[in-house]
Amino acid sequence: MLSLTLPKGMSTGEDPVSRPALHTPKSLNATQASLLGFLHDGPATGWDLIEEVRRGLARFWNVTSSHVYRELKTLEADGLVRAGDPGPRDRRPFAITPSGRRAFTAWIHEEPAQEQIRVPLLVTLWFAKHLDDATLTGFLEHHRAEHERRLEEYRGIVDALAAAENRDPHVGAVVDFGVAYEEAFLGWIANLAVDTP
Repeated sequence: MLSLTLPKGMSTGEDPVSRPALHTPKSLNATQASLLGFLHDGPATGWDLIEEVRRGLARFWNVTSSHVYRELKTLEADGLVRAGDPGPRDRRPFAITPSGRRAFTAWIHEEPAQEQIRVPLLVTLWFAKHLDDATLTGFLEHHRAEHERRLEEYRGIVDALAAAENRDPHVGAVVDFGVAYEEAFLGWIANLAVDTP
C-alpha cells in the first residue's frame, strides 16, 4: 500500500507551556505533525483525530489508532498539546499549545522527504515466474477491483469537496493525486502482459 494511558499531571489545569517539558522536543515526525495540523482547527479527542485521519489522510499516510494515541502521549510530554478533562466514555480532548503551533510551523516549512514506493503486488509480480497463470490472474483481478473501488471513492470525495462552502484547494490537490494514481494503476494493469513459460 502506498503508502498519521496518558501521563499524569496534565488534567489538573497546568499549562505545559509555563513549565519545562518532560524532555527536550525533537523534530516532529509526519504523524505528530499531522495531529498538530488537525488540532489547529480546534480541540479533539484521540478518537476524533482517528476518525479525521480515516476520512482522508489515511489513504496517503499510514496512521493507525495506536500511532495516534502514542504520538499524542509524546506531544503532551513535550508540551505541544494539552489534555482537557475527560468527557463521554472517558475521552479527553487535546488542544494545541503555542509551543505546538511553533513546532508545526517549523515542520511545515521543512522540505518533505522523498517517498518510497511499497506495493506488495509488485514484489509478487517480480517473482511471478514461480506462480501458475490462474493464481496470478486471480491476484491481478483482485487488485484491479480494489483500485476501481478506490477510484470511485476518490471521485466521491472530489464531488464532496466541490460542494463544500470552504473548499481547501490543497486538500483537493491531494485527492486529485489519488484519482490520478488510481487511473494510472488501472491503466497499467489493463495493459499488463504476463509472459508465461
